[in-house]
Amino acid sequence: MRKVFGSIVVAIAGLLLGAGAAHAQPGPGMPSIGPLDEATIEQGNGIYRANCAACHENAGSHAPGRQAISTLTPEVVLRALTDGRMKNEAASLSEEERAAVAQAITGLRFGAAPPPTPVLMCEPGTSPFDFSRPPAFSGWGLDAANSHSVSSDLAGLSAEDLPNLTLRWAFAIPGALETRAQPAIAAGAIFVGGTNGKLYALDMETGCARWEYEAQSGIRSGVTISPWDAGNAEARPLLYFGDNVGNTYAVDAVTGEEAWARHVDAHPATTLTGPATLSGDTLFVPISSGEEGSAAIPGYECCTFRGSLLALDAHTGGELWRTYMVDEPQPVGENESGTLQRGPSGVPIWSAPLADTERGLVYVATGNNYSHPSSPLSGAIVALDMQTGAIRWATQVTQDDVWNVACWGGADGPNCPNDAGPDYDFGAGPVLATGNDGKTYLLAGQKSGIAYGFHPDSGELLWQTQVGRGGELGGVHFGIAAEGGRAYIPVNDAENGADYGEPGKPGIYALDVATGDLLWSHAAEDVCEGKDLCQPGYSSAITVTPELVLAGNTDAHFRILSAATGEVLWDVDTDRAYESVNGTLGHGGSMSGHAAPILQDGMLLISSGYAFLGKISGNMLLVYGVD
Repeated sequence: MRKVFGSIVVAIAGLLLGAGAAHAQPGPGMPSIGPLDEATIEQGNGIYRANCAACHENAGSHAPGRQAISTLTPEVVLRALTDGRMKNEAASLSEEERAAVAQAITGLRFGAAPPPTPVLMCEPGTSPFDFSRPPAFSGWGLDAANSHSVSSDLAGLSAEDLPNLTLRWAFAIPGALETRAQPAIAAGAIFVGGTNGKLYALDMETGCARWEYEAQSGIRSGVTISPWDAGNAEARPLLYFGDNVGNTYAVDAVTGEEAWARHVDAHPATTLTGPATLSGDTLFVPISSGEEGSAAIPGYECCTFRGSLLALDAHTGGELWRTYMVDEPQPVGENESGTLQRGPSGVPIWSAPLADTERGLVYVATGNNYSHPSSPLSGAIVALDMQTGAIRWATQVTQDDVWNVACWGGADGPNCPNDAGPDYDFGAGPVLATGNDGKTYLLAGQKSGIAYGFHPDSGELLWQTQVGRGGELGGVHFGIAAEGGRAYIPVNDAENGADYGEPGKPGIYALDVATGDLLWSHAAEDVCEGKDLCQPGYSSAITVTPELVLAGNTDAHFRILSAATGEVLWDVDTDRAYESVNGTLGHGGSMSGHAAPILQDGMLLISSGYAFLGKISGNMLLVYGVD
């Protein structure tokens, strides 16, 4: 029964990773389920109370709260247990058990909730694909250097414009608890993926949908679009993205038709967190997993996942090469509950690779090991040959960082490694930047709260600066930025019950690219006033211009700072209801993940809502413009 209950814990937690919104119906062998009765409620709640509540009712945990899950339909919860990311873990549950949990946790019987309102489709002929407007950005990092910077001319927004910045329209992603996938802009459209498993092509002016595409699972990574020559009506650009269960897709940007799709790794816990990077005809796919969370189950054989970088032919999806970040795991003994342990394992890549065509290298930043023994490429910056995948150099900055969720908040579960590490993953993609000395630096930010400057040719560590306290929820999470000789480092430093011996330092820090010296700091003000699931911290990726720093906070506020001083110039609280373009209501929330704000031609795109790690759920894409 422990295995069954453990599967439920992990499967429900899988909802935060994006169960699809399509209505899953009870299978043909399932008994007829009529009105929600006391026996069903008791059965489902009994499983939840005994095995799920400690996680889902803990604001600092790795799972959405029951209140957030209860806003879904039982069909969505059922799909998470049967066809979603946790299908393998929940395989030992009967259909009746899955149905009971799905109904009890939502308080609804199957069929009781009305079907979701369809998205507003564009009228035929009113929103054609505009071939004169190719993408201005090269991918997740906005340029080939992953700098997340936008020129003033392209941004079309200055400090003087901010008093006139108003909401143009809002799009609520149906059946989603968060908006973590960074959108792409091209051809007069916004292409955005949802954790409901849908990819949408939205008209930039009105928000109507040109088309929608349904993936196999929730879309977790950002969207990358291939370039074309302006005016080439024969072009067939492709959209690339990844889902929760390890599928990478290429979809025709004009029609929404699938060009190809492939499963990128055989491990059952594979997920794609970091956006893929397109360079020429090669798509670099960073591969991560949720096995770190599975290790919280005492009877789980921890661990067997191996992080890797996969190079695909961008046109066909064919594999060109794959380089693993860790050796094949081997048996290494048993834990205290008598369960076999394996290692080394882990070393996921959960950020976007950086393709440096000048040097012929692709750089990745890696996470920690999940189980002993530790390995040399964990907690490291790794440079690989773009053509072959051979490792050219690697610089490990945190040794022996062996950690999994059994260690969360100072706990010591059976699968928590002896002498567990601090959980100092690299989650932010590396950045190439030019210092005021004219030299090029490879920049990185870590959950330790440390920012680094490396030599891109050799990996030599040139400087390091401690800006945050660091921790399991601390330091740098999803993305740094650089512009004009400055590096901008967002720091989360949220509390999770562990004793770090000092308070966190959430905020944004501006450093000199050449030296790492602190130029200014903006401390995140605590405006939560006791609100549930609210802590101040800059966890999401950020975007900068020569004048502005644009950053979303886990307290649900979106702020624009002065790039010169760190002064707050504009502030909006997104934790509220919004009317979507299709007439339904959605809600904003915390901002985290790789979905950085996008700024182009005076249009500002903000992704609001994040259900992971005890944050405020939401499902909004907010589009602002200057009035």
